[in-house]
Amino acid sequence: MSTEKEKLRIDKYLWSIRLFKTRSQAGDACSKGKVKFNGDNVKASRVVGIGDEYEVKTEAKKWRIKVTGLLHTRVQYSEAIKFYIDITPEEEVDKVTFVASSFHTGKRLSKVGRPTKKERRDLGDFME
Repeated sequence: MSTEKEKLRIDKYLWSIRLFKTRSQAGDACSKGKVKFNGDNVKASRVVGIGDEYEVKTEAKKWRIKVTGLLHTRVQYSEAIKFYIDITPEEEVDKVTFVASSFHTGKRLSKVGRPTKKERRDLGDFME
């Protein structure tokens, strides 16, 4: 029974350390090739070992993590960060912060794109 508890799937691990919101998102990332171990794609059923290093691509950023402990259940963030070390290179971290904040919000930049309702009215008045 204790040997069964020692085994931990990569999809469950990535979910429990809070890199993904749901376990199914973690599994999908594995099947789409967004999780790599030594440069090779990883299946969701791969067993995690302490000392393993993984490259994980999430919506927000590209991670490089080193496993320091096995976490079987999802816990709060302050506890979860004790089970891995973020070894993401500095240039990868810089790329993420460089992207404009409006890129993620879905809002368009001011004075770019379609005219507002007021601007359309003004244009209509001008053209008549």
